Amino acid sequence: MTAEPSLRIQHISEIFDSSKPLNNAQLVYLSDLTNEELKFLGEVWASADTSRRHQVISKLVHLREIDFKLDFSGVFTLCLHDPDETVRTQAIFGLDGEENYLLITPLLHALKEDGSTEVRAATAIALGKFALLGELGKLPAHFKNKIYTALLEVLDNRLETDGVKRRALEAISPFNLPRVKELIEQTYSNNDIKLKSSAIYAMGRNCDPSWLTILITELNSNEAEIRYEAANACGELGEGEAVPHLLELIKDEDNQVQKAAIKALGEIGGEEAKQALNKLTKNSQPRIRQAAQSALEEIQYCEDPLSLQP
Repeated sequence: MTAEPSLRIQHISEIFDSSKPLNNAQLVYLSDLTNEELKFLGEVWASADTSRRHQVISKLVHLREIDFKLDFSGVFTLCLHDPDETVRTQAIFGLDGEENYLLITPLLHALKEDGSTEVRAATAIALGKFALLGELGKLPAHFKNKIYTALLEVLDNRLETDGVKRRALEAISPFNLPRVKELIEQTYSNNDIKLKSSAIYAMGRNCDPSWLTILITELNSNEAEIRYEAANACGELGEGEAVPHLLELIKDEDNQVQKAAIKALGEIGGEEAKQALNKLTKNSQPRIRQAAQSALEEIQYCEDPLSLQP
């Protein structure tokens, strides 16, 4: 949505008028801000009360998820310097999934300098998208190297919390490097379920078929969280050898594990997976039928990207 600068600034002022209820319709005026408008927003934001800042940032994150045409990245970047850690964390969530490499520098700064473990963990997650782009050759090499170095520093920092290290491991996992594989192995050997789950998640993102033996073993874990991550990781690897084992998980006692196994079958594809999924579309449980249909559409799209166009 476009607006005259004076009118847009007027809307920004009204958004942060705490004497009035927040008008959700006005929030679109925070999309695609110019440098001048961002400067004005920074002044208004700094004087706004914490409650209104919380309201605005959470609603912007939600709007971004439902309307990809809206661009609040300028607002989210501005909010990385907010004194409130909840606002900063929400800002990171808002930037998660962005592919503009100019956002890498402020994210790296937050990862290294922010005093909140919650913010640092969220930042590591956001950097994971850029790590993947770097490994795919879609980032300038110096940015790829900066991301790898920063995440490695987190993982090698003995003073960093396990929660942040978990997310850093997940983020660094796309890099096809011996040191990354070593870190995944070390974390996998940990008895902590959360750390082990992150290592298994990282195996999938690492896309090395050598992890498959471990993943198939973990499909039989006593922990539902581990089975869930192992199923997802098998889908990421895309190896047909996992199909018979994933079929067993369709009878799992945990609904999320069932859905992960069905989704993985769709990502792996092949005749055995398609036959199983076709049978599941006639399952008595609606959630199983729906998951199977989505998985079949995934296979169909991979085989013929134009087939699902209206």
